[in-house]
Amino acid sequence: MPVNQLETNLEAITITLAHLEKENSCNEELLEELRKERERLLKELNIK
Repeated sequence: MPVNQLETNLEAITITLAHLEKENSCNEELLEELRKERERLLKELNIK
């Protein structure tokens, strides 16, 4: 369960990315922006 807003956003982006990649119906630019935001959140939370 997410503790704060950053973790909530990270969870939502991760789920969205997984869903869009599975569907394979999204443009690559959007996927790349979501990946970049996910990486930024991971670094900010010191997870990666």
